[in-house]
Amino acid sequence: MSFRTKKVFNNNVVLVDYDGKEKILFGKGIGFGKKHGDKIDAKDNIEKIFTLDNDENSKNFENLINYTDSNVIGMCEEAIYMIQQELDEELDEKIHISLTDHIAFTLKRLQSNEEIQNPFLVETETLYNKEFKIATKVARFIEKTMGIEIPDGEIGFITLHIHTARNSGKLSNTIKYAFLSNTVIEYIEDNLDIYVDRQSLDYARFITHIRFSIERILEGTTVKNDLIEVIKDTFKESFKLAESIGKILEDEIDKTVDENEISYLAMHIERLKNTNS
Repeated sequence: MSFRTKKVFNNNVVLVDYDGKEKILFGKGIGFGKKHGDKIDAKDNIEKIFTLDNDENSKNFENLINYTDSNVIGMCEEAIYMIQQELDEELDEKIHISLTDHIAFTLKRLQSNEEIQNPFLVETETLYNKEFKIATKVARFIEKTMGIEIPDGEIGFITLHIHTARNSGKLSNTIKYAFLSNTVIEYIEDNLDIYVDRQSLDYARFITHIRFSIERILEGTTVKNDLIEVIKDTFKESFKLAESIGKILEDEIDKTVDENEISYLAMHIERLKNTNS
């Protein structure tokens, strides 16, 4: 098997043509000294071959190449390879466009001293801790390569791109979990006049519960709670608050939240109430 070079992004990343399909090759030194049209053999230290099978993704990647610095694209492809190695799984091919475009735009903003605040940073780190740790490594790699400090807020955005690429490009749900979790916590704080420490174990437990609760509601699955009547009677205030939160969730995701979910939510609210009052 051999490939024809279309574009060299850096010494380690090359765009090639193989049988009419574009492929991105990663391997230490495979791009060194290569020019358009040069042949690269399969035995030439190729560590990873990325293929853009979707025609729209291939077209969007071509457009990205036209307005993005080659070194930035090469760096992002190395970062994507790093992400796949860390996760030991294949990612949705859209990440080659979405993450690269995001990082390229981020670098331009940071060079102009423009930083976008990330309102869901803590929620993102808590919900997607594994992806957040990998995103942190990616940020450090970008800093080392480009000599630009990457703020924590940007690590949160990179985390969302990684999580989305693991879940067939469903970014809307990823952002929705973070948004709804933040909304629910603030609603509880306002109604109980408490402050929930975003670094606490209670917060992590609650956010994780909300995440999986939303997934169950969206999928129409139910986890039965045999203690509903006991919870209603024992934790009256928390149950009433849980019912209000259930309405918020229903409005946002257009699905019915049953009493089983409400009662489990009430139990978590009661724990937050007792540990943060």
